[in-house]
This record gives sequence, structure tokens and C-alpha cells, in this order.
Amino acid sequence: MARKTPRTVVGLDIEPSHIAAAEATVNGRLTVLRAAVSPLAPGIVRDGEVTDVEALADALKSFFSTHKLGKRVRLGVANQRIVVRTIELPPLPPGPELDAAVRFQAQENIPMPLDQAVLDYQSLGLVDTDQGERLRVVLVAARRDMIERMLAAARGAGLRPEGIDLSAFAMIRALGPGLAELVDGQQALGTLYVNVAGMTNLAIANGAACHFTRVAAVGVSSMAAELAERRGLTFEHADQWLKHVGVANPVDAIEGDPEIVADARSVLVAGVDRVVDEIRNSLDFYSSQGGAVVVERAILTGPAVGIPGLVDQVAASVTIPVEAGVVAEAQAGALHGVDPAEVTVAAGLSVAEVTQQ
Repeated sequence: MARKTPRTVVGLDIEPSHIAAAEATVNGRLTVLRAAVSPLAPGIVRDGEVTDVEALADALKSFFSTHKLGKRVRLGVANQRIVVRTIELPPLPPGPELDAAVRFQAQENIPMPLDQAVLDYQSLGLVDTDQGERLRVVLVAARRDMIERMLAAARGAGLRPEGIDLSAFAMIRALGPGLAELVDGQQALGTLYVNVAGMTNLAIANGAACHFTRVAAVGVSSMAAELAERRGLTFEHADQWLKHVGVANPVDAIEGDPEIVADARSVLVAGVDRVVDEIRNSLDFYSSQGGAVVVERAILTGPAVGIPGLVDQVAASVTIPVEAGVVAEAQAGALHGVDPAEVTVAAGLSVAEVTQQ
């Protein structure tokens, strides 16, 4: 039965270095209603996977209490052990027959036992192939134990998980075209979305349809951790130095300890080079696949947007235009000083459709 008033779901993005949460709504464009970000102690989440369930539960409980957020949440997942494949099937309508066909193909395309995996998929629509008209589908598989640890932490914090979604899909929903920018449900430009946060999450989409996604270990967290180790700093202090130094101004024009400034710049330059390499490799791999859309631009989001000069540095090193991306609109007072680029994924998670079982 339809509800008279919509229920708000908190999108919850758990990164190795921080927790981001957002409540959002969509009316042509995504609008953030509330948002919050808080640091997360190192080691609780590593490479996108929960390593300390109890510590994460305690951190989430404190975070939600402090910011007075609702308990109903949708969680995002992104790590290198999640498998994403594009498969082609006979033209089938949504329903049990398509579900069965996807699961059958998953046995041949997913390198893990299906009884140990959680599967989901997204239809990209019909395409013409040498075999005739086929239905192209993006298939996603995650190890069940990884999903269960995340759910256990959320429930241990007193939260009520409404679902789990791929963070790449949420990023596309948050930054993708509004209804007025769509033609026949499709966006004219193939777009590369890049979220540089605890890790680097990349996705290629045409409109709302995600054609490719991958996760790389490099991110702002790894840069901060490297600087902290070099200079004997706390992680938070190292992160502040990265934002202070940036890559926009000459090193000798930046105030502060010259050795720390020099090391921060060195770490940033090397980190940006690794991000650029990941972008190039992803574009090269994707373009080599049959039926690929032409990627004509890139949108970069995440905490890296707050580092002076980083977006420009990336843009100067790749062959397609690059721009910074943040959530389109926010209700007055919704961000409370939060950088909108830090809640991109969380906002996209908040507005994901929930299929009633």
C-alpha cells in the first residue's frame, strides 16, 4: 500500500577515514536535506571492508546520536573484492525469469561460489549484437561475509538497514543528469565519475546506466597515512597539512614547517599521479570493450576536491575535460559547514529505490 508521506532514509557512506551521512530527496534534481561527516579511527575499516565490527558499531552509535539522524539507513559498499561484470542475455522482461537467467550466467562470470555471494544486477536495456537483440545487464557480486560484517556493525549501533547498494551507483545518482537533461531516458555524454576519498571509486555511465566500475586502493586516506608516517604526525594532522599545502601554489610560498610542506607536496604529487594512472587505465580498458559508449568528460568528487589545485592537476593530465562535482542543491542549513563533495555518495544512497520484497 502506498504511504501518505514519504519516509526518509539516511544514506550512509563508511570510508576508511570517515563516516558520511545524508538525507536527500529528488524532485527533478537531488536536494540534500541534512548531512554530517565525522572522522573514523584508522584500522576500523580497511580497503573498504569492516575489520572491527564492535568499534564501528560504537562509532556509528555516537555519530547518529550526536547528529540526531534517523535510524533507517541504506549502506554503500565499495572495495576491490566486489566483482562487477557486464553480461548479455536474451530479451526478457523484469521478473522471476530474468532473475533466474542472471543467476545462471553468474555461475560462469563470478569467480566465487554463489552460496558465498550476494548478487544484484542493473539492466542497461536492449542492444543490437551479432546474435541479434540482447539485454545488457551489469551484474554485481559481493562476498556474503563482507556484507554481514557491515550489517552487524549497523545493527549493533541500533540502526535499521533498509538495504545495501554499490557506492558507484549512488555516485551516479547524486551527480548524474536531472530529468530536464535527459533525452529518451539517456544522457548524451558518456561520463566518468571519480570519487577520491578513502579509496578511489570510478564509474562510467550514460545517463543513469552504469556501464563500468572499479575501485583502486589509492585515495586521500593513503596519502594522509603516508605523510603521517613520514613526519610522525597523527592522521588528522596529516590530512590538514595536505589541504593546507595542496598542489596549486609554489612550495616556498606556503606557510609552515618547510620540511612538512615539502613532504606534503611530494605525497600529493605522487598520489595525484596514481589517481591519474587509475583513470587512464580504466578508460583504456573500458574503451577496448565491445559496445562501449564514448566517454567525453569526467566529474571528480570526494574529499580530494577540497585539496587546492588537485582537480586542475588531474584535468591537466588526462585527455577529457575534468570538473569538480558536488550535489546539485541543498536545503538551507542542511550542510552545516560540511563540504558537499564529502557527502556525494551518501546523498545518492539516500535516494536509491527500494524494491519491496
